[in-house]
Amino acid sequence: MDIGINKKDRAKIAEGLSRLLADSYTLYLMTHNFHWNVKGPMFNTLHAMFMQQYTEQWNALDLIAERIRALDFPAPGTYAEFAKLSSIKDVGGVPRAMDMVRHLVSAQEAVARTAREMVPVAEKASDQPTLDLLTQRLNVHEKTAWMLRSLLEE
Repeated sequence: MDIGINKKDRAKIAEGLSRLLADSYTLYLMTHNFHWNVKGPMFNTLHAMFMQQYTEQWNALDLIAERIRALDFPAPGTYAEFAKLSSIKDVGGVPRAMDMVRHLVSAQEAVARTAREMVPVAEKASDQPTLDLLTQRLNVHEKTAWMLRSLLEE
């Protein structure tokens, strides 16, 4: 493979993207779970918001995995691999609605941090497609975290 990025750099980028994929999948599962189980006075608002968020997240998973594959590395795709790679911890039980929002803020910020850690790695390798993907993901996660945080203000 000769795309202008050496194998060592492609491996480092794929490793970081694998962590991003694991965080993204974990966030997707958390958001979908909360969509199914939210209740209380803000049910309609949160149910619809969570659906919009998990749908966006679901579509992003494919983009991240396909970028890993385009770099000629296998994309992780099992619960075991995601659990090992993700920086986001599972939430047990069914939290109250506003606690769901707090968990999602934390998870959105975690995904943003994982994406941001990859920026200098992709820059160093002049990997513009990965940089573009990271910029798009950062925009989504930072904006979503802000919108969720806004629900927590009195």
